[in-house]
Amino acid sequence: MKIICTKSNLLSGVQTVSKAVPSKTTMSILQCILVDTRNGVIKLTANDMELGIETVIDGEILDKGMIALDAKIFLEIVRKLPDSDITIETNDSFKTTITCEKAKFNIIGKSGDDFSFLPDIERNDSVILSQFTLKEIIRQTIFSIADNDNNRVMTGELFEINQDTLKVVTLDGHRISIRKIALKNSYDSKKVIVPGKTLNEISKILSGDMDKDVNIYFTDKHILFEFDNTIVVSRLIEGEYFKIDQMLSSDYETKVRINKKELLDCIDRATLLVKEGDKKPVIISISDVSMELKMNSTVGSMDEQIDITKEGKDLMIGFNPKFLIDSLRVIEDEEVDLYMVNPKAPCFIRNAEESYIYVILPVNFTTVH
Repeated sequence: MKIICTKSNLLSGVQTVSKAVPSKTTMSILQCILVDTRNGVIKLTANDMELGIETVIDGEILDKGMIALDAKIFLEIVRKLPDSDITIETNDSFKTTITCEKAKFNIIGKSGDDFSFLPDIERNDSVILSQFTLKEIIRQTIFSIADNDNNRVMTGELFEINQDTLKVVTLDGHRISIRKIALKNSYDSKKVIVPGKTLNEISKILSGDMDKDVNIYFTDKHILFEFDNTIVVSRLIEGEYFKIDQMLSSDYETKVRINKKELLDCIDRATLLVKEGDKKPVIISISDVSMELKMNSTVGSMDEQIDITKEGKDLMIGFNPKFLIDSLRVIEDEEVDLYMVNPKAPCFIRNAEESYIYVILPVNFTTVH
């Protein structure tokens, strides 16, 4: 095999697929990137058996063939070569020569035949979203997936399609994030759980362009995202997702409308007094025209008041400040509505159309006078 391509094309392709190279594995072939030119295009692939990424890059093919190269070394070599054309040439014994201007590397590759190719997925009926929308939905929900594997279902995001609506849900036991968006077309109902890791990696690759689409295809076991010249295939998480609707209530005793930036900045200031690993709640007292936020820690204390519009009862309630910050940070609205029942019941942050709903459980606190 012999190919020539620009450094920027090669680097971008190698960086894209290397997101699917496992950090630890007993199968050394999985630590490789496959360079395959047998079909007249330069295709790079990486696959850790849960997540696979394939991308096609521009370049010139002088001899067709394929080779599997150690991903880490390959990426580092390409990254450090001059900004010029790179030639990659292999021989029958998998010796690979990478040259660029006056630099020349020789590395030993592996046979491409041993590589685990991506599962073949029929691409029939696709759900279409803009890259911008998919990137935003992931950003607005990914923070509330669980980071441990005690419950696999919690490490993924529920993608639920109902006619022309896509609903994405994440939860970690302390909070729930829900985003709903209208789709351009109507589809059959579908419910799948996509691993958070997959979505994290996809959001790094997406350009976030309004005018570029992502096609999403589903099978029983896999989900496939296709955009630009890239395909990402991931296994789905098996199991039944939680019955979210039972956890959502529209009852409230106290409703607060508040400037989002003021609230976010205020909680952010309160966390200055919290040491890493400390579980200190921010205590919120709601009265007729203002909300008072208090923080007490070993470092010191602070309190601050914000003007609000209130309906219903006065209330004193405590929250993990990080959970409030995570949700507020991804809401685009200038003002937000908080709905609460009592100090023990969850707080709902949602807009009138319910295109976003963030549910946060309160924490117990002792009042300090």
